[in-house]
Amino acid sequence: MKRLTTRVAIVGAGPGGLLLSHLLQLCGVDSIVLERRSRAYVEKRVRAGLLEGGTVDFLRAAGLTDRLDREGLVHEGFVFRFGSRAHRMPFTELTGRTVHMYGQQELVKDLIRARTEAGARLWFDVPDIELRGLETDTPAVRCTVAGEPVEIACDFVAGCDGFHGVSRRSVPPGALETYERAYPYAWLGVLAQAPPAAEELIYAVHGRGFALHSMRSPAVSRLYLQVEAGEPVENWPDERIWKELHTRLDIDGAPELAEGPVLEKSCVALRGFVTEPMSHGRLFLAGDAAHIVPPTAAKGLNLAVADIKVLAAAFREFYETGDRGPLDGYSAACLPGVWQAQEFSDWMSRLLHRPTEGRVFDERLQHARLEAVTHSPAAARDFAENYVGLARERTPARGGRP
Repeated sequence: MKRLTTRVAIVGAGPGGLLLSHLLQLCGVDSIVLERRSRAYVEKRVRAGLLEGGTVDFLRAAGLTDRLDREGLVHEGFVFRFGSRAHRMPFTELTGRTVHMYGQQELVKDLIRARTEAGARLWFDVPDIELRGLETDTPAVRCTVAGEPVEIACDFVAGCDGFHGVSRRSVPPGALETYERAYPYAWLGVLAQAPPAAEELIYAVHGRGFALHSMRSPAVSRLYLQVEAGEPVENWPDERIWKELHTRLDIDGAPELAEGPVLEKSCVALRGFVTEPMSHGRLFLAGDAAHIVPPTAAKGLNLAVADIKVLAAAFREFYETGDRGPLDGYSAACLPGVWQAQEFSDWMSRLLHRPTEGRVFDERLQHARLEAVTHSPAAARDFAENYVGLARERTPARGGRP
């Protein structure tokens, strides 16, 4: 068995793991990144595309936004459509913040290129990752790299391998508390070779269900439909998808939705999930390995970057001064923001999705919330501060050091 050493073994080459490796190298801390999927798979995996202004600023300070600054679409507002009316939410006017539309897979490509050009030890197609000794001072990772058994001795393990990854499952039963909520609907997501029908996102509330018009570029649209939980994607041929999108999104006086070849479609269940604490022994969980939010408010990728910002700073402090205080306070520093994002994502989900059949009371509440957000300056400002991430940034750490 080949034996290697590093400071931080990072499991998962999504945006969180790759960003952590980049930040560690900037402060002279060695890492190895292991990913069970192929490079081609992670570079094509379509995920969230909305980056908060604070996320973009942090990536820019780390030297990672050359292509994002050229190709990302800067937005200063979005549109609510309900009751056959359109209401613009000018969140930049209300908060001074913008957001960028830039697909997660594009950010992953940028991060992989940065790590590769820096000569990082970044290995794909590693399916058998096993974490050992997490409760000792000498943790290790065992796996197979290019057909050769490898053991990596390290100081710490960063679990950035998502909800279904090995990292959280490596913690002994009972060591972590988990909290979750399943929603009674799902999203049918479509990537289409079609120019967006508007320059800004459209959130449509309709009697047949919620719909979202988004974009990845001036030529590619990203579209979503509320469907029943567990709905098979096979039930949605392209013709049915376009018909339903037109029904829910089109209104008089606005450009009609443009159609085009469907490049990808999938159904995603909506759920909320939080692990407490976000660490165990020498293992630190980040991003989807520690928490999942409904995609309604587009907080998942932004939360992952927020976790990594705290974790990278804690590692830097440890290796520069020997102080483990920030590492011990990692979970307490992150969780208030995580729960704030959960609360807003849950609230926005109830604001936008068709309630369960027959719940007229919930329908009336939904209408009242929409009217308040679109007509009350105070309600609009509160909403906008949550949407752009400003409210979460103001959330104080729950004890410990940030």
